[in-house]
Amino acid sequence: MDKIRAKRSKIAVIGDLMIDHYIWGKCDRISPEAPVQVVEISEENSVLGGAGNVINNLKALECEVSVYTVLGDDKNADETQKLLEEIGTDFHTIIQQKDRTTTKKSRVIASNQQIIRFDDETKEDISLSSQVELLTKLSENIFSYDAILLSDYGKGVLTTNFTKDIIALALAHNKPVLVDPKGLDYSKYKGATLLTPNKKEASLAASIEINDHDALKAAGFKLKNELDLQYGIITLSEDGIAIFEEEMQVIPTVAREVYDVTGAGDTVLASLGVALSSGLDITQACEFANKAAAVVVAKVGSATATLNEIEEYEHSLNKGQAESKIKDFTQIERIAKRLRAQGRKLIFTNGCFDILHVGHVKYLEEAKSYGDALILGLNSDASVSRLKGPTRPVNSEDDRAYILASLEAVDYVVKFYDDTPYELIKTVQPHVLVKGGDYEGKNVVGQDIADELRLVNFVEGKSTTKTIKKIKDIHENNHCQ
Repeated sequence: MDKIRAKRSKIAVIGDLMIDHYIWGKCDRISPEAPVQVVEISEENSVLGGAGNVINNLKALECEVSVYTVLGDDKNADETQKLLEEIGTDFHTIIQQKDRTTTKKSRVIASNQQIIRFDDETKEDISLSSQVELLTKLSENIFSYDAILLSDYGKGVLTTNFTKDIIALALAHNKPVLVDPKGLDYSKYKGATLLTPNKKEASLAASIEINDHDALKAAGFKLKNELDLQYGIITLSEDGIAIFEEEMQVIPTVAREVYDVTGAGDTVLASLGVALSSGLDITQACEFANKAAAVVVAKVGSATATLNEIEEYEHSLNKGQAESKIKDFTQIERIAKRLRAQGRKLIFTNGCFDILHVGHVKYLEEAKSYGDALILGLNSDASVSRLKGPTRPVNSEDDRAYILASLEAVDYVVKFYDDTPYELIKTVQPHVLVKGGDYEGKNVVGQDIADELRLVNFVEGKSTTKTIKKIKDIHENNHCQ
């Protein structure tokens, strides 16, 4: 995730761009003119569709996006460009062809039920001159892109020759090219980095009915080898993604709850492109794409997944994995902002936690009870030595962080290196600051930042110092004997 955030990939999307137009209303009568429903319109809205779904997903993943397509010279084209402008997408690489109609799909929805859809579009191949002009624009800019995504909806932009020329250009400049394919004949995509067909599409393209593990393996390797792909990919809906390299491996997904699979394919294409262009390997990229798709299918409609949403989903899956809960200042600042925006109550506490004992655990459990997410600031080794003396800590900061992160009560652990956690508290901006009961009547570092200070009494007789003393006493007694 950090690699993806740091990279902020620049990606070119080439394909069929369209408008999804929705007309919302209610229906409670039949027309006297004909046996049809009368819809009283209450709302209309338009969003980008087709390749626009890929663009929306890329923007949600904090990428810079340029779109290459052909629109008509009409009002639909003006509306399409306005929608692109609203989301901050470079559309100067779009060309217009006078004899074409820009695709617009209008859906009439009454009482949450789609009644009818009508399409206004041209589906014939774009002209040869349009193909040449687009390829020229791509050639001029290809050095600046980290990846090229082809979103084929069969509306005439990705013609056979144009698609082959794009892939050849990408390969010549060592740029990954990922394709969401269309139709039964995938030969025009030969040489691409990968395709993202679903199981049904792959079955038809490979002429192999995918009904078991062996058939899946046969279809995947057939497509990979015949199309000379770097990676074979078949998406398996709720079962994850199958990858075909030397062997087949299936990367499973865990969706919290599936509400709508609309647009999940576009999310997979976008997230794979972002992940690979950020330096992740194919397995890591598919794991990232699975998480993004899991976020999307839990929403209604053609949705997108932000990096924050994917990170939160990842955290929900990895709650039992301590390492995933250890964060640095930059990461915890981002996480804290997200949690506050969600209305979550943040608790902060800090300490050395050198030799963990029952007193520590009960203290942290009570601290967690004061809110929704407990963020623990952990003194570094150098900080502990300055506070406790040169013989401390007994356990290293990495060991202490891991053990603390393994506790259910602790949501995140952040190491700090100053003598006090003041800068970390400023970064987190907690609602509740928790300290031990021995701070009664004393000034607590950070209490000017938090909304509330809570003091927790320690368990009688439990402390790291006493534990160390007991160990020394036992050692001395044994030595004397």
